[in-house]
Amino acid sequence: MYRPSLGDLDAVVAIARHGSFRGAALVLGMSTTALSNAVAKLEATLGVRLFNRTTRSVSLTEAGHTFVEQVSPALRDIHHAMDAVRSRQATPSGTLRINAFVAGAREIISPLVVEFLRRHVQVHVDLVTEGRLVDIVGEGFDLGVRRADLVPADMIAVPLGRPQRYAVVASPQYFKQHARPRIPADLITHRCIRTRLPAGAIFRWHFEKRGEAAQIDVSGPITLDEASLARSAALEGVGIGFFLEQDVRDEIATGRLARVLEDWTPPLADLCLYYPGRRNRSAALKAFVNLARELKKTGS
Repeated sequence: MYRPSLGDLDAVVAIARHGSFRGAALVLGMSTTALSNAVAKLEATLGVRLFNRTTRSVSLTEAGHTFVEQVSPALRDIHHAMDAVRSRQATPSGTLRINAFVAGAREIISPLVVEFLRRHVQVHVDLVTEGRLVDIVGEGFDLGVRRADLVPADMIAVPLGRPQRYAVVASPQYFKQHARPRIPADLITHRCIRTRLPAGAIFRWHFEKRGEAAQIDVSGPITLDEASLARSAALEGVGIGFFLEQDVRDEIATGRLARVLEDWTPPLADLCLYYPGRRNRSAALKAFVNLARELKKTGS
């Protein structure tokens, strides 16, 4: 006789939380087909539908609401118990799930993540990158990586000693044809590469100098939502771009991109790891945080 597994129950709760099989499958690290099959088996065993499914949406049935409300607290208790046991491991093992924005992931991949994998061969790191700020507890992550000013107040933050900074750049070819801006207001007359935030709003360029702040709503020939595409456009001479410094550091160093308005882009908040303080930390999580602190002390 089929008996639902812990994974099957986690699947139902994840689908209810995300409102889609695809979103839940990504978080759980499984295919949508496998997820759908697991839910179908559970529904057949219970004799009721837990979800209303259409081609565009997924929602809980009344029975599904009752099921999720009753099973969720029990699942939390089970996972907390498992975390408590894992925290006593002598050797870190298992999977460590990390959520980061793309530029932040580039900052920690070497030496932090690579060095961690060298030291702890029984740990698998699952690093997910996305622009939106997620609930790392609700979406099943052990750690998050964001700027200090974006870390939720109820999280423990571990500064990495890598202050963030913006850089305003364009190709030398572009500046052969256009005068370099001297103050942020000069950008109004330039062709700029606009960027769209994850929620859909157009990003306004932020500047500050000696206590004077400015936000510029630039205009230009193209709007993009991914830093590597914007960097490619800047390298091709399309216009001026506004990036996190680490996204264009190599291009500036080699002269492929020229930087302007540097005195208007002071350092921002430090890059941080963060995690919930109320959870039992696994041996893998403890080891990762300890390594981050070690590398910060040595300046790596």
